[in-house]
Amino acid sequence: MKICFTRDLPQDWLPIAGVFAALGDPWRQKILLLFEAGEELSIKDIACLFPLSRTAIVHHLQVLEREGILASRRLGKSSLYSVRPAVVLAALQALRDYIHTAFPETAEGTRP
Repeated sequence: MKICFTRDLPQDWLPIAGVFAALGDPWRQKILLLFEAGEELSIKDIACLFPLSRTAIVHHLQVLEREGILASRRLGKSSLYSVRPAVVLAALQALRDYIHTAFPETAEGTRP
């Protein structure tokens, strides 16, 4: 048993945990799934598709942006959001690496 992690996560694990925490919310998952490759969406584009307030949509977008999953840029008075797939892929790879290291017998043969 690794009791050293009962108090705090290791510093290098915090960004990974942030990505998974952000994606743990079904609304944020739905927002992420809206995007096509290379597409930019505005708050208005997203808000009109969900039964959530604009404030709630902005909150979800801010969480995804804070964790690096989305990038934003200003265009006039609007903010346009796009997906940063490398951030999510890096978190997934870090989790795979941990599993392969900590549990080599169960992960055998699953590495691409």
